[in-house]
Amino acid sequence: MTTNTHDRPRFCVLGAGHGGTAMAAYLALMGYPTSLYNRSEDRLTPMKLLGGIELIVPEGDAVPHGTAQLNCITTDPAEALQDVDILMVAVPANGHRFMAEMCAPHLRDGQIIVLNPGRTGGALEFYHVLRQHKVTADVIVAEAQTFIYASRCINPAQVQIFRVKNTIPVAALPAYRTPEVIKALHDAFPQFVPGDNVIKTSLDNIGAVFHPAVTVLNSARIESTHGEFEFYIDGVTESVSHVLETIDAERVAVAAAMGFNAITARQWLYVAYDAAGDTLHHAMRANPGYYGIKGPRRVDHRYLNEDVPMSLVPITSLGEMLGVETPTIRTIIHLACLLNQCDYCAEGRTAERLGLAGLTLKQIRQLVLEGLPAVRRRGAARKGARKGARPRRRSR
Repeated sequence: MTTNTHDRPRFCVLGAGHGGTAMAAYLALMGYPTSLYNRSEDRLTPMKLLGGIELIVPEGDAVPHGTAQLNCITTDPAEALQDVDILMVAVPANGHRFMAEMCAPHLRDGQIIVLNPGRTGGALEFYHVLRQHKVTADVIVAEAQTFIYASRCINPAQVQIFRVKNTIPVAALPAYRTPEVIKALHDAFPQFVPGDNVIKTSLDNIGAVFHPAVTVLNSARIESTHGEFEFYIDGVTESVSHVLETIDAERVAVAAAMGFNAITARQWLYVAYDAAGDTLHHAMRANPGYYGIKGPRRVDHRYLNEDVPMSLVPITSLGEMLGVETPTIRTIIHLACLLNQCDYCAEGRTAERLGLAGLTLKQIRQLVLEGLPAVRRRGAARKGARKGARPRRRSR
């Protein structure tokens, strides 16, 4: 990986929403050369006028704050990715495919791409799109299990970080390249720790458990109050938490069928936030980071239009491949489709869109742990046998 004159990696943050602006400002204030790319010019104009992004943090917090000066703020992907070492993708998961297609012509050897977060299957989808576009550059695609900040844009060029999570697993595709990614990110993000693999980070996506079901089960409240309630506190009663626990159990079962041990939602709350409780309901109420976060103003929100197709649909698709029933997750998907009058299954991440259709469980594990060549070699061997490669006769 190339370095600048100060021996620091050069970052490009792709996406100028709540998370992307917070990440770009944080990196720039930490002294890292940082570019910001966004598809829409309108979103960037206020930042260009200000000359950067103002980052606000809670009083007394150790996170750097002030006005961050960025190297480049642009809608031109070639300009954004020029001489960049690490690409931090910080867009909703339904934008990952577009970002992969946009990046493909401009990638070069040694670059690292990190999806923040991947949701469910993000790295697999991104990697599959690069293969479809015949990218030959030696790049690493990785994904974070969750987004590192709880953050919100206050004004067009002003963003606030409410909380930085303690520990975020990050995994590369293939898994043996994860140490390279962690080493490159460590100085800027010591919170990033090695994840086992991208199946584990994908199926440890706790947003899949919390966001869609809480939104569906509070849909009347969302529409009548326009989100004027505390989403994780008022919106998760004891009975609602029973539904979340069942969804969580189905997610864990799909991971187990692939041979991976997924963290439970209650365990994740403890790891990410130090929030403990003898039930999921108690653990969520013990998390100070959830207090003050309001509900969405409408049901046509990323908690459904992102988290259902990009988190729940791939879980059910993988479950179907593996013979694992996911009835509660399918119910939430069905209700979400009815609420927003759409078909999330048709637009979601299926096994085919992840590049896994037709692979055996063994081949999927090889792809995830070792990389594509192992799968190709086996496929090529079978193909050669079908085309008439004469098997050697066994001597008697």
